[in-house]
Amino acid sequence: MVRSLLLAAALVAPALSFAGNTTVKGSDTMVVLAQRWAEAWMKQQPSKKVQVTGGGSGTGIAALINGTTDVATVSRTMKADEKAKLEARGATPVETAVARDGVAVYVNSANPVESLTVEQLRGIYLGDVTNWKQVGGKDAPIVIYSRENSSGTYVFVKEHVLKGEDFAPQAQTLPGTAAVVNAVSKEKNGIGYGGGAYARGVKELRVDGIAPTKEAVLSGKYPLSRPLFVYTKGAPAGEVKEFIDFCLSQAGQKIVTDVGYFPVK
Repeated sequence: MVRSLLLAAALVAPALSFAGNTTVKGSDTMVVLAQRWAEAWMKQQPSKKVQVTGGGSGTGIAALINGTTDVATVSRTMKADEKAKLEARGATPVETAVARDGVAVYVNSANPVESLTVEQLRGIYLGDVTNWKQVGGKDAPIVIYSRENSSGTYVFVKEHVLKGEDFAPQAQTLPGTAAVVNAVSKEKNGIGYGGGAYARGVKELRVDGIAPTKEAVLSGKYPLSRPLFVYTKGAPAGEVKEFIDFCLSQAGQKIVTDVGYFPVK
């Protein structure tokens, strides 16, 4: 990754990509999508290079603020304090929605539960509901899996499900969505959450009786629908703009669908 240049330059530079080299960092939910975009873009533009890494939405935003990435991939909206930090460095954050997702709730394939309400999810993740029989399942303890606090999905669930309250202390924090899915697939009493594209080998629950279908996510009927963003310092320009334009093109939006998310165009 590109390191800080002279401080004065870093405070005002709109991007740090060198000719033919764009850096993209952030959301674990979006890392596969961003890699697929990068691969397709570099096939079209062999002289240009896009470097993609994950680490979480918060990590991507921190890198954008610090000047060590051109593009931050983010699965939540940027926080006010994050915007203030970027503005203090002389840059205005510009948000571009590039896809839509329905945050999936995963349980083990053997779990008989098919649907949970948002309130039931809130009770589970706050630690008030501890047994599956309390929500129509078997008499068995609920094993909770969550994400680290740098995750945009963690922040989204905390805001939209927990109403800002803290996750139960017994929630097991895992470093990525794939790790959450893997844990739930092996733990018959487990529950986890993450991007819909990762729901492989587990059961995806309905929320408030609504499945995260394309229609339900795009219309917002699915309660955990959300946009997926890229953030830049100021309006995208040069090769960064070309890359983001590709992400929003017909070919780029087809990749969104292929990966398992939903297009914004």
